[in-house]
Amino acid sequence: MDIALTNSLLRIASANSQAETAQAVEVTVLKKALNLQASAAATLLEAIPQPPSVNLGPLGTQLDTFA
Repeated sequence: MDIALTNSLLRIASANSQAETAQAVEVTVLKKALNLQASAAATLLEAIPQPPSVNLGPLGTQLDTFA
């Protein structure tokens, strides 16, 4: 086997391994960022005050539809 070919194959394999590792790290960072955003969104939604309930009798409790 040619030594230059072997060295070339080893460099390619090493570069591929490094690329896979970098991609795995990027995916992990993305997942953590999405989790932080989801947590912040949930906190904001919980901070919204509930509107007071209004009881105006039958107003708004019936829906008339026409075909």
